[in-house]
Amino acid sequence: MLEHLKTQPADKILMLMQSYREDPRTTKIDLGVGVYKDPTGLTPVMRAVKAAEKKIWESQDSKSYVGLAGDPAYLDAMVGLVLNKTVAREQVAAVATPGGTGAIRQALELIKLAAPEATVWLSAPTWPNHPSIIKYLGMKMTEYRYFDEATRGVDFDGMLADLQGLKSGDVVLLHGCCHNPTGANLTAAQWQEVIALLKAKGAVPLVDIAYQGFGDGLEADAAATRAVVAGMDECLIAASCSKNFGIYRERTGILMAVARDTAEAKLAQANLAFLNRQNYSFPPDHGARIVSTILNDAVLRADWEAELEEIRNTMLGLRKQLADELRRLSNSDRFDFVASHRGMFSRIGTTPEKVEQMRVDNGIYMVSDSRMNIAGLNNQTVPILAKAIIDAGI
Repeated sequence: MLEHLKTQPADKILMLMQSYREDPRTTKIDLGVGVYKDPTGLTPVMRAVKAAEKKIWESQDSKSYVGLAGDPAYLDAMVGLVLNKTVAREQVAAVATPGGTGAIRQALELIKLAAPEATVWLSAPTWPNHPSIIKYLGMKMTEYRYFDEATRGVDFDGMLADLQGLKSGDVVLLHGCCHNPTGANLTAAQWQEVIALLKAKGAVPLVDIAYQGFGDGLEADAAATRAVVAGMDECLIAASCSKNFGIYRERTGILMAVARDTAEAKLAQANLAFLNRQNYSFPPDHGARIVSTILNDAVLRADWEAELEEIRNTMLGLRKQLADELRRLSNSDRFDFVASHRGMFSRIGTTPEKVEQMRVDNGIYMVSDSRMNIAGLNNQTVPILAKAIIDAGI
């Protein structure tokens, strides 16, 4: 049997990580993998997470299974964090998932159950796992224009023009904040136009919100998702706790299905539980328990929010420093977009050949489409990156 397997395409980011590890240069810079790093290069355990884990260790008296949907306290806390009473809790079906990737997978599985002929629309570009999972599931997909390579901003006119092709029941995948891989986000007014178009076309939004708190703050970063929920009859939301709680390896996510009424929410809840059962039975609990412990403890939550703000402001500071240094070296404003982008990533807009040139000449590792992880920088490496970008003729 095994001899009939086919070789699968290698993951570009994992390959990049391997090349980085094998590079002997002490001046090398890793801007590939999507994790936050402090100025020393460490991805730290947040203070509130440490405290929550201690609290759990001292009080937990069983490791028995939780329900198929996950711990209700976690589900309620996350629905509150993302939606904050935008809609009645009874209209929201929710299940815990293994990370944001698991939430996306379960969302697509639910779409396949409910509307197998639906086409899933993806921004061009988007996170590579989105099209990969859709293709694996054998679902229909297409792209809508999103990133303007010339301005490094959103091609909003192109986006609206492409979405005119939506059919009733199609699904549009939207990034709730901190667009990955570009860092370019819609404005509040543009979100309202998109929502009106989706509603007019009878399309269903699937919002992927993996970076709440990394852009403009916890509440501001959730505003677009809440606007979608408020403006649509139904929608799906995949959220991740990897970044904003720093619990990457705990694989902690949630899928929410916002329904028209409580009857439809109950139907969606039963189907989500069914899908969990088929894929992994009971979802992992440790990360979920950390999150619910923090969100339901006023002291821990305040400390978590304070540290998250420190992380967010660090990234904003690095963005400004890089934009300023590039402005100084280039004597132009063509890189000012770096400071206006939000989240961990920006796409500087160049060719794979120039990205490879920076790797060979300067030991700078970024994805070939020129996506760079801003959180992989520090005050000392920003000037090195800026010079490399200018020297490469970008």
